Amino acid sequence: MGSTVQRTQPAMLGSSSQRLVTLDTIDIFITHEWFPSKPTVYFRCNGEDKVYLPDVKDANNIYTFKGEESWQPLTELPEKKCKRCGLYEEDTFKHDVYDEWELCSSDFKKGKYTHFKEGQFNATFLCPNCTSSAGDSATHDSSSEVETKKTSVTVIIIVSVFSSVLVIVALYGGYKYWQKRKRERDQLRFLKLFEEGDDIEDELGLGNEL
Repeated sequence: MGSTVQRTQPAMLGSSSQRLVTLDTIDIFITHEWFPSKPTVYFRCNGEDKVYLPDVKDANNIYTFKGEESWQPLTELPEKKCKRCGLYEEDTFKHDVYDEWELCSSDFKKGKYTHFKEGQFNATFLCPNCTSSAGDSATHDSSSEVETKKTSVTVIIIVSVFSSVLVIVALYGGYKYWQKRKRERDQLRFLKLFEEGDDIEDELGLGNEL
């Protein structure tokens, strides 16, 4: 198909805040051609035009790109919303689908995302600005810190209440034990006095008999 490129945006270059997706590497495992001819492979997101990959012609061959090719970038991603995109092989009657999937800015880890479809293809996409920004990280870290503090405060409150209950139970148990010991001492003292009184009476009785 040559290097034909179709675009919905006239140009997606310049702004460092743009989340531009470029194709880094691709390896198709199969072609859907019935006759011995080279396939026409293209990438497309819903609502956008086809982006032909003019160099991708053979199966089981890893193609590597610089991101500066005339047909790059493939698309631009919004910050919060995903796009339904896919890789296709163009045919006269019905286009063959290698795969269709939701392409999201959050898929990119350190600006790189690999998509693998068993028996179809393996591709690596680049999007440097799709990596979480410092502000997003700071917000995330701040939220995590707030959640951690909330959890810590909750744990402290629970531990404090539990400790207070244990102290109250211990004090109550100690008080009941003290009362029990006091009653036992009073009973022993009373019995001792009673026994001493009996001894005195016995002595007095003996004296009268004499």
